[in-house]
Amino acid sequence: MNLRSAVLRVLLKFGFTANRVMTKSALLVFLGKIKPLNTQFELIRIGGPGDGGYLVPDDLDGIRTCFSPGVSETANFELELAQAGINCYLADYSVEKSPIDHPNFDFKKKFIGPLKNEIFMTLEGWIIEKGTQGADSILQMDIEGAEYFAILTTPLEVLKKFRIIVIEFHGMNNLLDPKVFPYISTSFEKLLQDFAVIHIHPNNASDAVKFQGINFWPTMEFTFLRKDRIVTSTSRSDFPHKLDADNSLNKPTSILSKEWFIS
Repeated sequence: MNLRSAVLRVLLKFGFTANRVMTKSALLVFLGKIKPLNTQFELIRIGGPGDGGYLVPDDLDGIRTCFSPGVSETANFELELAQAGINCYLADYSVEKSPIDHPNFDFKKKFIGPLKNEIFMTLEGWIIEKGTQGADSILQMDIEGAEYFAILTTPLEVLKKFRIIVIEFHGMNNLLDPKVFPYISTSFEKLLQDFAVIHIHPNNASDAVKFQGINFWPTMEFTFLRKDRIVTSTSRSDFPHKLDADNSLNKPTSILSKEWFIS
């Protein structure tokens, strides 16, 4: 937890909000925009139980590639896709190679960043380099807070190449900070132009910050489906989903506050 988050947690504990914390009404407007939908596709779990597994819509037919920046020590999600014949492009500068070997894996020792150099590459440049810009793909991104920059700097026409997007958002508790809120909310609003949220999973590895009855977790997993894939939809309220699994086995299960999914 960084200093800003620690100070914010103390302020909230003692009920101090005077112009230092977002208003509940503003937060509810934001939450209203990202309420998850139940579509014609059932959710399936890819990557096994625990950390590294995610819920995605059962709409994988025709997907030929997966881009997965942020590998670290786990690649179970990518392995399951690779075993189904999907080419998986992995990237992470913090490790020397993919933790798992598979003929459908392509690993690049790079971070997603603002430019191309020995450490960084852009998401757009990576896709162009691999020559897959015409393919229907899946994006699974866990890059420790850099996801906001990646979203904001990647053109919409590039993001729309992905049918399914799974992102582990970091610092979501900082939605309570007026200086950070626009950065996070703008990232979501950009995605929401062409994608709908279909699942939310709070990572139980860290405790939630509670503000006026609403829990905000430092790390939260979101699954998006491109809107042109959705034929029918209703509001989703099955939280936790039957296929959800705790990221940490040593901590209590995190339960979404109703404000995240009930209108």
